[in-house]
Amino acid sequence: MAKRRAKTPWNQPGWLQFTAIEDSIVPHHVPYPLVRRLEQIFAWTAAEALAGEVTDTPPQYAAVAVLADFPGIDQRRLAALMGLDRTNVGQLIDQLEVKGLVERRINDSDRRARALHLTAEGKALRRRLRPKIVAAQARVLAPLAPAEQDMLIDLLIRVVKANEANARPGAGRRKPGARKSSIEESSNQSK
Repeated sequence: MAKRRAKTPWNQPGWLQFTAIEDSIVPHHVPYPLVRRLEQIFAWTAAEALAGEVTDTPPQYAAVAVLADFPGIDQRRLAALMGLDRTNVGQLIDQLEVKGLVERRINDSDRRARALHLTAEGKALRRRLRPKIVAAQARVLAPLAPAEQDMLIDLLIRVVKANEANARPGAGRRKPGARKSSIEESSNQSK
C-alpha cells in the first residue's frame, strides 16, 4: 500500500502529512472521513446485533440505554444526550411506547412536563441486549490492544467535550428551502 506525501503551500498538521492511500477504504488521513467511516462501522455492527429484536434500530436501543441510565428525564434532555433533534426523539419515544418499552409520566415538579421511564419490559430488554451490544462494539475495537481501546475512548471524549458547542443535531444539513433555491438558480443559469 503506497502512501504519497501531499504537497501543499501551507504548513499542514502532522496527521495530514500522508494523505492519499491507494486501494484503501480509508483514502485520506483526515478526521472527518475517518470518524464518519467509524460511525458507519459501529452503526452496522449495532444493527446486526439488534436484528430481529423488538428494538431493531440502533437509535431505539440507544434511547432505551439512555433511559435506563437516566430515568425520569424529559424528551429535551434525551434529545441532547442522544445528539438528536427533539422531533426525531418524539417519534422514537412514540415507537418505544407502542412497543411497551417506555412510558411517559407526569413530572411531579412540573405538571406540564412528561418524565420518561422504561417499563419492566424495557428494563429487561436493556439487561438482555447490553451484552450483545457491548460484544459488537468490542469486535470493532479488537484490532487495538486493551490500553489502546481505553486511550481511543478517552481521546474521543476529550475531543467531543472540547467541541460541545458544535454538537448540534442536524448540523451540516441544508436549511429548509436551500435545495430548492439552488435548483432554481441552476435552472435559471442554464436559460
